[in-house]
Amino acid sequence: MATSVNAAITLKWAHVYEPEHPYHKSALWAAEELKKRTDGRVELSVYPSSSLGKEVDINEGLNIGAVDIIFSGAAFSEQFYGPVSISNYPFMVRDFEHWKSYRDSDLFDEIKAGYKDATNNEITALSYYGQRHVTSNTPITEPKDMEGLKIRVPNAPLFMMFPQATGANPTPMAFSEVYLALQQGVVDAQENPLPTIKFKKFYEVQSNINLTGHITISSLTLISGLTKMKVGEEDYAILASITDEASMRASEEVNKSEKELGAWFESQGVRVNQVDKAAFQKAVAPLLLGDDLPFTQEQASRLKAL
Repeated sequence: MATSVNAAITLKWAHVYEPEHPYHKSALWAAEELKKRTDGRVELSVYPSSSLGKEVDINEGLNIGAVDIIFSGAAFSEQFYGPVSISNYPFMVRDFEHWKSYRDSDLFDEIKAGYKDATNNEITALSYYGQRHVTSNTPITEPKDMEGLKIRVPNAPLFMMFPQATGANPTPMAFSEVYLALQQGVVDAQENPLPTIKFKKFYEVQSNINLTGHITISSLTLISGLTKMKVGEEDYAILASITDEASMRASEEVNKSEKELGAWFESQGVRVNQVDKAAFQKAVAPLLLGDDLPFTQEQASRLKAL
């Protein structure tokens, strides 16, 4: 008769993304690998599409050990430890290669340590979510084209910076409401990475995609500080390593998708516009020098130097 000592431990991984998203696919891969590499001692159940709650709920669950692993936006986690969101601020990360350099840097290692000290939870990976671009019904190629534009943004301060710097009117709104708001003209524009624009079908209600690339967005893989006690040191190390590998699988898939989607959108009749990125960077630059930012200027300089 099997005893509880021999029974597999099942961990919970919760996130807000749809089953088709590379993040979810990578988590399913991680579940298979974890069972294999621990010889069945540890299993993993993955819960997509906010089935265990929205981002605030799963972060609370992580703190009490009700869930073991989550994907959480770096912008969301800023409230727990400010510097963790540095890579999500406008024009702080240049491109995918620069993002990878940050992911593997001493700076990110220090930020991970600071986050663990602040929360008792551990960042085991950074996942690429893509470069955010503005969609609209008129072409946008320079900052003056943004003036007066009512643009939907997520409800976090860092997302307000780019619209404010360019004279637009940032309008915080729940993600689930964006399609209808664009369709009905409640807002004029929105901004998201190309894979998200496709997945959420925003191209059906916006005629222009403007390649501002103003934010390179990332998500964190977080493991509860209570999980190590469930599985022990050895299996926790295996788990942490697998989540890091899963993160890079998802990140590479998102990057590949970004490279291919411009042509796809044009095949759907959408205009894909190049922009004067230097002009946009110049407009935002003064807002990245303040003392009220959640990271230091020394950290910003180190990130830009990578």
